[in-house]
Amino acid sequence: MRIECIAIGSELLTTRRLDTNSVWIAERLADLGLGLHRKTAVGDHRGDLAELCEEAFRRSDLIICTGGLGPTFDDFTKEVWADTFGVELKEDAKCRADLVDWYAQRKRVPPPANFKQVLFPEGSLPLLNPLGTAPGVWWEHGAKAIVLLPGVPREMKRMWVEQVEPRLKPSSGGAMHTLRMVIGGVPESTLDQRTESIRATHAHLDWTILAGLTQVELILRSPDPLALAAARAELETELGDDLACVGIGDLENAVLDALRFRKESLATAESMSGGLVASRLTAIPGASDVFKGGAVVYSAGAKLALAGLDADLLQEHGTISEATTLALARGIREKLGATWGLAITGNAGPSLDEGGKDHALGDCILAVAGAERHEVRSFSIPGDRVDIQLRSAAWALDLLRRMLIAAG
Repeated sequence: MRIECIAIGSELLTTRRLDTNSVWIAERLADLGLGLHRKTAVGDHRGDLAELCEEAFRRSDLIICTGGLGPTFDDFTKEVWADTFGVELKEDAKCRADLVDWYAQRKRVPPPANFKQVLFPEGSLPLLNPLGTAPGVWWEHGAKAIVLLPGVPREMKRMWVEQVEPRLKPSSGGAMHTLRMVIGGVPESTLDQRTESIRATHAHLDWTILAGLTQVELILRSPDPLALAAARAELETELGDDLACVGIGDLENAVLDALRFRKESLATAESMSGGLVASRLTAIPGASDVFKGGAVVYSAGAKLALAGLDADLLQEHGTISEATTLALARGIREKLGATWGLAITGNAGPSLDEGGKDHALGDCILAVAGAERHEVRSFSIPGDRVDIQLRSAAWALDLLRRMLIAAG
């Protein structure tokens, strides 16, 4: 089945709003053993949408549109599709009653413009919207189908699960199983080389390597869970400690799990990264059982006051140095009574530290300190300011993860 998704709305063509609906739909389709062949974002322009609808119907078996079902002048998805097939729009009595009731529950009367939302192309079926005023559409044309859904994600998702997926399951190829592996500290090209022979052995699986700023993911898909298990065993042997986690989770999950297993705790002192490590950790529910807290020690004064840094050491070594970073890790560990302290310093721009010492853009120093051992690493991180900050936080988490593994 050739499936395509059309995201409708001029806001999706700007930097202010991302099309997340098609990503979510692709994930749900994959669970059914189906996949997107094409996805497109189109603005609120009738001519462009009409042209796209005609093209989509010619090349695809299932067309899924999100957006353009509201009550305003720039919502005309149903009208364009009706014009495509030369049919009229007809009011659905139940949808009209639901719309009136939705407003009545809020002690309001529907504005006249909202009643366009209960008009449907002849021959189509309404998809009820339990969370809003915009019903969707299921419209079959022989062996092909058109699905129109609202652009509001929570409305679209609810309608998809309850009303669209049940219609697709009879034509799906069966459930797909996914194996997701997060790899730390290994570049995409290196991972590709290291897994080449395993991929050749298991070429019947669907393989993807996803490289982001902060980690690399290896994703395998197959309708056969035993085939995935066999590949996983070989990959775990090959990757060893480079494998951070399997399934749901990222580097921060791996760190928290390792700390829990060891019944230990962590405190952080972050300068260049501005609290990104702490943010990643605290985004996970329950992190407080092992994460004591952290300080953003961005200035020299904050390093002295919050992490207990010695003023003479800071004067001698500057704010960006291995000695200072290690002292920060040890200081925050002692201040918060944690098993481990983690610290980050570096230069994401400008080039001078507060002591006047010059540092290249991307210079980064990480330190992890425990009661009996410590590690200090210096890196040169490529990219702009945000890239450098994001990568420094990820590399710090990975350094800590590897130290926890080595500690046994």
